Amino acid sequence: MKTKQIWANLPIADLERTTKFYEELGFKSNNSVKSDELVSFSFGENNFIINFFLKDILEINTKMKFSDLKTGKEIIFSLSAESKEEVDEWMKAVENAGGIITTAPYTIEEGYTFGFSDPDGHAFNVLYWPGM
Repeated sequence: MKTKQIWANLPIADLERTTKFYEELGFKSNNSVKSDELVSFSFGENNFIINFFLKDILEINTKMKFSDLKTGKEIIFSLSAESKEEVDEWMKAVENAGGIITTAPYTIEEGYTFGFSDPDGHAFNVLYWPGM
């Protein structure tokens, strides 16, 4: 079997808030998806898609319950940066857009990173790693 693409579907509480947050960070809206139940964004050069569904809709459609992100995380998305300075720029942009810095910037071996959550608690880190 061969898969052409992988994407993520995440639960959210507020479409407007999520749209504003990711637009402020400069992510591209996936305009092929228009709905009053979800907002979709493209991440990175390979256009990884994350669909953000209203939580009740996603639970109804998938017949699954989703984690309470106030008590734990289920996944961390990693975003690459081209320098330590860019990591610091990302941190300022996340703070300005209303994200929550969960881990202050720190050096890890040859790299440099920090962690954050979006307004719904979805976890990300921004990582600079030489040669990556």
